[in-house]
Amino acid sequence: MQNYQLLAAFVTNVVFVMLLGWYLITNLQWYDYKIERVIFKHHKPYWHILYFIIPFVAYYTTGKYFIIFFIFAFLPAIFVWYKKLDKKLVLTWRVKRFLILLVSLTLFQDILCTLKEGCATYGVLLPLAIAYIGSTLIEKYLFTIYKKEAKKKLKSMQDLQIICITGSYGKTSIKNFVAQILSEKFSVYATPRSVNTLGGIVADVNNNLQENTQIYVCEAGARETGDIEIITKFLEPQTVVVGRVGEAHIEYFKSLHNIITTKLEIIKSPRLQRAFVHTSVTDEPHEKVTFFGDEISDVEATLDGTAFKLSIDDEIYELHTNILGRFQTMNIAVAVRVAKAFGMTHKEIVNAVKKLEPVEHRLQLIKAGGKIILDDGYNGNIDGMLEGIRLCSLHDGRKVIVTPGLVESTKELNLQLIKAINDVFDIVIVTGALNAELFNKNLKVKNKIMLSDKSAMVDVLANQTNSGDIILFANDAPNFI
Repeated sequence: MQNYQLLAAFVTNVVFVMLLGWYLITNLQWYDYKIERVIFKHHKPYWHILYFIIPFVAYYTTGKYFIIFFIFAFLPAIFVWYKKLDKKLVLTWRVKRFLILLVSLTLFQDILCTLKEGCATYGVLLPLAIAYIGSTLIEKYLFTIYKKEAKKKLKSMQDLQIICITGSYGKTSIKNFVAQILSEKFSVYATPRSVNTLGGIVADVNNNLQENTQIYVCEAGARETGDIEIITKFLEPQTVVVGRVGEAHIEYFKSLHNIITTKLEIIKSPRLQRAFVHTSVTDEPHEKVTFFGDEISDVEATLDGTAFKLSIDDEIYELHTNILGRFQTMNIAVAVRVAKAFGMTHKEIVNAVKKLEPVEHRLQLIKAGGKIILDDGYNGNIDGMLEGIRLCSLHDGRKVIVTPGLVESTKELNLQLIKAINDVFDIVIVTGALNAELFNKNLKVKNKIMLSDKSAMVDVLANQTNSGDIILFANDAPNFI
């Protein structure tokens, strides 16, 4: 009987520690492996209480009854939590190394305790702490090696032109437009999706950048001062773009001034030849800076596409594209300026703009089952969301919006968003708890649906929408937010 109890305690401890480790590494992956962000910046901190602190305390206070709590409370709770996540853990090599280290430490601890009979209770926090610290040190060491390899590769490509793009809004769109236009004349490679951290860029250079690439286009993101400078010093881009700047991620930067200062770190590139900076950022002159944002006119932006005129150096470009959204004219405009700087002709640029493909999940128009879907799930700024709403207002049928509101933004901007929604939509589906109270209090539409998570969204849409409706997915934030 005693041997059975020892075995049960041994197995329970190993599985318990591994589940806590799974919870920890999942949250670390969401927050760029920054433990301070997981602890102090988490959007749902009560999760830590439910899935970490309470089970941890129960382990040391319930004694032999913990196995009952573990089987009938913790296991079902952590299973349901993980099953409902729409952004699950990706088993990268970093994650695998952490989990292997954690299980090894836990087994070593438990076997040693069992053989020596020196532990009244197996440890939980110790293997987790050592695994986290050890994993962090291993990753820093490996990253130093990977970074050196990537830097060596970039230096070996002596003729490679690097274009780096930052800003609060539109980085990915600008990157894709620049890459698509330049691809008409050059061998161009752009970072995939929204890869914009130093770690992501280093991995991309090592794994994906081909030796015959003429132009490498990437974006640089930031959560704190110095992030852009680190990326800039690594890439040393010859051409940089600073798009529109606003209060995105204001909770991290604390002020608009800090955001602007951080974005302008990109101009510190030691090989800088030219910089294109939006007028919302600064008006301070610089010999290598060209300002953009005021050269656009005669904009016609509908659900059928966008047409506008662009004036650059006394030259008029009459442009038409299938890209949706008035705000995208600015992103296309700076892409045209970059193309012109690389020697593309007027005709080449006009034809390239005409062939632009929409960026996935950014005002992407999809027709399905008689319904028009505007997928703007990857857009999280007020200007883009307001433009999506304006486009929906042009539709004759019923209008539906699915949104969590603005994330990492201000109450004032969310109230501005709510006012615009009230003026246009027949059905509003609010997902997540982040802005639920604010939306519930201020929405005036007839049909308002509040969803604590997105698991029921498919059924709700099937029951609430009909053929002929337009549905706007505005800012599809993951449900841990």
